[in-house]
Amino acid sequence: MQKIVSHEDFNKAISTSGVTVAVFKADWCGDCHFIDPFMPDVEQQYADKLTLIEIDVEQAESVSQEQNVLGIPSFIAYSEGRELVRLVNKLRKSREEIEQFLDRAVEVHASLAK
Repeated sequence: MQKIVSHEDFNKAISTSGVTVAVFKADWCGDCHFIDPFMPDVEQQYADKLTLIEIDVEQAESVSQEQNVLGIPSFIAYSEGRELVRLVNKLRKSREEIEQFLDRAVEVHASLAK
């Protein structure tokens, strides 16, 4: 997962025509570490459908504030700079919830492309 550390890198990453999903995390977040073991598998599983990027909410605080991310880990899907759908709350996310969200992001993107 590409780590984003600047506003410029974030804007560049979400401006593609495909689906880019930003994963907002922090080193001190226990629930963020909970998802770490399975996220490489999830990323590989969805590699042909979307791109995952990681944003540390402290390193790129302005991005987190601009995107109104109040709880972590949080997931926001974008395409061509526009938000498609989000999973933003302070609750721990299961692999199943994350995969359902990613499926939804792909569906929303496909419906907009028609």
